[in-house]
Parts: sequence; C-alpha cells; structure tokens
Amino acid sequence: MAWAEANDGKNIWSDKTVKFLDPFTKSGVFLREIASKLVEGLKDEIPDLQERVNHILTEQVFGIAITQLTAYIARRSLYCSKFANGPHSIVTVFGEGDGYGKSDGHIWFERLEHTWEGGTEWKMIVDPNTGKKYKRTINGRCRYCSASQSTWERAEGLELHAYPFTHTDNIHARIAEIFGADMKFDVVIGNPPYQLKGGAGGTNDASIYPQFVDQARALDARFLVMVIPSRWLAGGRDMGQFRDSMLKGGHLRRFVDYTKMNTAFPGVDFEGGVGYFVWDRDSEGPCLYTLHLGDNDPVTTERNLDDYDIFVRDTRALAILNKVTAKTEKTMDALVSGDTPFGLATNFSDYDKKQGKNTLQLFMTIKQKREVVWVKENFITKNRQLIRAWKLLIPKAYGERGAIPANVLGPSIVAPPDSVCSQTYLVIGPFPNRRQARSVQSYLWTRFARFLISLRKITQDVPKGAYAWLPVQDWDRPWTDLDLYKKYGIRKDEIAFIESMIRPMGGSDE
Repeated sequence: MAWAEANDGKNIWSDKTVKFLDPFTKSGVFLREIASKLVEGLKDEIPDLQERVNHILTEQVFGIAITQLTAYIARRSLYCSKFANGPHSIVTVFGEGDGYGKSDGHIWFERLEHTWEGGTEWKMIVDPNTGKKYKRTINGRCRYCSASQSTWERAEGLELHAYPFTHTDNIHARIAEIFGADMKFDVVIGNPPYQLKGGAGGTNDASIYPQFVDQARALDARFLVMVIPSRWLAGGRDMGQFRDSMLKGGHLRRFVDYTKMNTAFPGVDFEGGVGYFVWDRDSEGPCLYTLHLGDNDPVTTERNLDDYDIFVRDTRALAILNKVTAKTEKTMDALVSGDTPFGLATNFSDYDKKQGKNTLQLFMTIKQKREVVWVKENFITKNRQLIRAWKLLIPKAYGERGAIPANVLGPSIVAPPDSVCSQTYLVIGPFPNRRQARSVQSYLWTRFARFLISLRKITQDVPKGAYAWLPVQDWDRPWTDLDLYKKYGIRKDEIAFIESMIRPMGGSDE
C-alpha cells in the first residue's frame, strides 16, 4: 500500500527494478515470500519462468545472514539449495566456483570479530600460526554492540554474534564491500536480533534491535519494514534517544502493535509485546496505528505519535491522561527512589537472621520468598536519609505477560524507621509517620493510580519513571477510586475502561 501511494498506484510486485534487502536474515522467510510475490507479479513482463526467477534472485532479492548456519538455511529457503550454484538450485546463472555471487548467491555471511575496547586486565597470548607472544586485554567491551569480551571472545568455529550490519562506522561502505559500490536498496525488511547476553553489563542482557533500525535508516532506503519488540514505546534501558527519533518526524506511517507477544507469535512470550512498522523516508504525516490489545479485536486509528515523551497505545487511555495532566500537579516520581535504593543488590548475602547491635531491618527476597532479616548499618551506601523515616516499599518488577486486566504493581510494604531494603524494591518517601505512608499505599491500591502507572510500564520493570504521570495527593486520608474519579472528572465510560484494564487490589501488604 505504501509503495503504491508513493508510486502513482504501481504494484511493487510488478516492478522488476525494486531491490529488497533483509540485513539480518535467519530462516530466509522474508526473502522467500518476497521472491514468491515477484514471481507472480512479473509473469506478464517476464513470461519465461526460469528467466523470471533468475532475474528476481540475482537483481532484486538480497540478504545478510546473522550466522553461518542461518546463511545455509536462508539459501535453502530462497534457492532451494545450500549452495546457490548447486545442482538443485532454482537459479541457473550464478556460475561455478566458490565465493560471493557463486555458491553464496546473494545471501552473504562472513565471520566478523568484535572490536574490543576499554579493557583493564591483560593476558599474554601465543599466536597459533607464528608461535609469537603478544599482550591483549581480556575484559573489554565491543565498541559497536557493548558485548562483553569475557563472554563473547570465542575460539574459531564458534559464533560470535558480531553482526556485520551493525559492526561498522559506515554502513554504505559495508554494503559496497558486500554487494558492490553501486548497490541501492528500495526496501529493507526483516526481524533483527533483539538482545545480546551480557551487553548491559554483568549478566544483564542488552536490547540491540535499535542498532539495526538505526543502521537501516542510515542506509537511506525508501522504505523500512521491521518486526521489533514494542518495549521501546514506553521504556527500556537507554531507549530515550531511539524512542524520540522514532516518534518524531512523521516518517513512521504504519505500525501494528501486539501487547501480548504470543498473539503475534504463538508459543513465544516476553513482556512488552511486539510490533511491525513501515518507515517511509520521503513521506511525513500521521501514523496509521493498529492496536491488538490482549486478546481483543484489533482497533485501527490515525495517530500523532509525539503527544508525550512516550507513546500511549490506547486512545481511550490518552483521553484520560490528558484530563490528569491538564491539572499540572506534582508527580510521584519525585518521591520514588532509583534502582537499588540502599546500595544492596538482590543477591546481597551478608545479612543476619537475628537482630544484633547497630543492625537494621532488611526487607528482601530470598529464594523467591519475601523475608525480613537484619543488616549492619555500615553496609548502607545510598539514601541514608530514608533509614530513620517511614516509607513505602514497592516491588521494582511485576511481570504479567500482557495480561488484561492487570495488577501492574506487586504488593507494597509499609516499612518503619530503622529499616532498609534490597534491590528487589524501590522506596517511596520519606514520610514523618505511618499514617502518611498508609495513605500513599491506599493510593497505589486504587485502579486509577495503577492505570496511570501502566501507561508508562511496558515490561515487568516498574522504574521511577513509571510514576511520572501519577499526581501527588494530600496524604491525610485513605484514597479510593471514587475520590479520584470525581477529582479528575472521569466519565462512566472511562471508569468502565479503567476497570476493564486493572484488577482490584486487596488492602494488605501481602
């Protein structure tokens, strides 16, 4: 549809000049389906089937594999042969011999090394080819993808996942190196790798799909079509700049969004959902947005994407949010701590099970069970001003895999003075007395409050920023939904929507 609108109604599948690239092909399914549509669409212009197939697979359809194995699989999908010039290949013009343009066809792969930087530990290495010794780091990180050297530096023959499409400072030079200097693509399409183990430091995985999107846009193709996780819409580590670049400018013209991953890919599931989009380099305007909300029927609307710093997926929610933000009240994120509020990690183990001298109550999770133990005060390295105050502890994560209605938050704990918590929780406070802390707790029990938090929570994590649209109230009484609906002028139909999205929450710390 987008191609037809941009080309006087022409059918993209009947145009023998259009070039397609999947720069991170795995099974080759995108390239295979593109080729299949072109075979049908070009039959009038190129009547001979073999001539048509040869033209399509040598002049129009190209791929860069992410591993050697996926290169073989993609070639089997596209050419019906592991080797593009093999006896069973459906292409007859690749010729004999090995190398690009012959046995590889136009599905390219070469093993690429990571570029390690910033290491502080060194080791003497013996070159297996020359026998000479040299010194190099062993704990650096890749300058392109932040891969950990200790995790991803591997022996020859093992996959490094140093993807050629993202491991370059000049994507045009990389494409010229692979396919030739004059190669220009009209459509870049695919489903890039989503995460890299250890890419965010330690055992934390890093989201790497934004790198693929950025490189694809830098390639300057007319259209970009990708399947990526939807978590970038409202959260994600270091996603702010990427989100801003995607939502602003009007080039995102079509977006289909699934709040539950397994709605789009049965049997596959993770928090935040998944979606696919059409990015149009030469056109600007509103986005035609389709929302698959849980298991409900999809709803399509025309949307401006940059009303707020994050994208609100449902227009009904946007209308409610506009009512709340119109009051320009202070928001709860100012009262919420950052991650690891007292400097104690989730796996902190230097605690005591009995109270001792100069110890504090420590709320933490041990073997997936909430426990109260004791810790010496000298272990506390952050937010010491919160130690002597009343406070509310909120789980920093609560996973529901896109369930509707949702709880959004896990059970909170009113914590007394002389208490702290591990990284399992965030802290809201300080408060001078238990009554105020309980008032805040009652506020977070309301469906209204958790609904507003849900608009900024797209994965299991509920960081400080998720409270940025939740107004501060007077902490002099218990709060109810009726109080809040009246205060913010929430209509009956809007109340029904909120309550269809958010489950009631019991008045208990557990």
